Amino acid sequence: MTMTGNAGGEAFDFDNHGLRASERYQKIRPLYEEFAHKLKNILLEALRAAEIKVSSVDARGKEIDSFRKKAAEPSLEDPNKPKYPDPLVDITDLAGIRIITFFPRTHEKVESAIRTELEVIERSDKTEVLVKEGRFGYASVHYLVKLKENRLSLPEYSRFKGLIGELQVRTILQHAWAEIEHDIQYKAADTIPETIHQRFSALAGMLEIADREFQAVQDEDEKLRKQARKSVKEGKLGEVDVTPDALKAYLDKRIGPDGRMTDFSYNFTASMLREMGFRNFGEIDQCIHAYDDDELSRILYGGRQGQTSRFEYQLLAGMGENYIKYHPWNRSEWFAPAMKRNLEKFKEAGVKIGSYRPAAQIARAIDEALETLTPLEERVIRMRFGIGGKEQYDAEQIAELLSISKETVSESTEKAIAAIPDLNNDTIKTLLKRLPKKE
Repeated sequence: MTMTGNAGGEAFDFDNHGLRASERYQKIRPLYEEFAHKLKNILLEALRAAEIKVSSVDARGKEIDSFRKKAAEPSLEDPNKPKYPDPLVDITDLAGIRIITFFPRTHEKVESAIRTELEVIERSDKTEVLVKEGRFGYASVHYLVKLKENRLSLPEYSRFKGLIGELQVRTILQHAWAEIEHDIQYKAADTIPETIHQRFSALAGMLEIADREFQAVQDEDEKLRKQARKSVKEGKLGEVDVTPDALKAYLDKRIGPDGRMTDFSYNFTASMLREMGFRNFGEIDQCIHAYDDDELSRILYGGRQGQTSRFEYQLLAGMGENYIKYHPWNRSEWFAPAMKRNLEKFKEAGVKIGSYRPAAQIARAIDEALETLTPLEERVIRMRFGIGGKEQYDAEQIAELLSISKETVSESTEKAIAAIPDLNNDTIKTLLKRLPKKE
């Protein structure tokens, strides 16, 4: 039994204080449990309406044993008195809700949603409390809330009149620290060994930096998304990398929006495009610009298919056999025969089939072909065509620089052109400059 003497010689029975309070709390705990879940549902709906993405929203009524221990705590100011003279009134987390966010800045949006739906009695940032108490921890923001009068006037909420709930808002990293903290032996800074103290301080700093960096990544991602959508709108397609968000903007503009499409559709299609070698929407537009998506869809299926399907029909027509060759599914037994049948249907309908190849695929083909040459032949070709950013030389200059005959230069060039027909294509001169340098 925990008892502490006061100035008058009497001892306060903290254990009995906690026990009596927990007996009273046990009778009303179901109401607080229900209240917590009502608050959770209200907040979930508010977050959805405001399109605020969070990791999780949890609710609970405080456990009986946890309440008893808290009610039996002595006051920090006067250890001879209880910290909570009237526990059912003084302990404010009987109904607890925890909102875990991905990023620190989301807290502002979450707080706006909280204040819209609930009456905030008190807001506290626990960072100041931790510093004051000399404790370790990675703080969160706490709110004491109650239902607004307009909601309490409704029959389904009237029984919660006078009840207070506690909301905690944390990032995932703040939550991780709080959960781990329960297993840390040292709670106060003045009781921890110096070596451990230094490691705790470093870890807390790392978490804070990580939170800021995650926020910076989100900000940069949103900035790039906005810029990509703007570039698509302005037709600056060569500046736009292939991403799911940019793909949606491009397809919405080029072939019209389609509400049936999901995030998965754009994620899958963008991944497919990158695997096929497309790196920007300038390439994609060059590949499909001559083809009508609606016409191709009706040739194959007699009707208008989904947005991404119609786009893939354009790619098939624009790339022809190269679509089959570079597609991620090219090893599937069914894929090549099915695509070839589709190509035949296009031809029968009078569609002119293209042979477009993304720059990355051309670059890969050239580089692979260069590896089939002898070291001398490869060096001659890289100098002859300026491959890999090297200066371009004529046959006479190469012969002089490498101390070989002009005939050897000519033979090497003819052999390379036979192996790499693309070397005669003027449209890939810029591309050749990008291939790896090789001395």
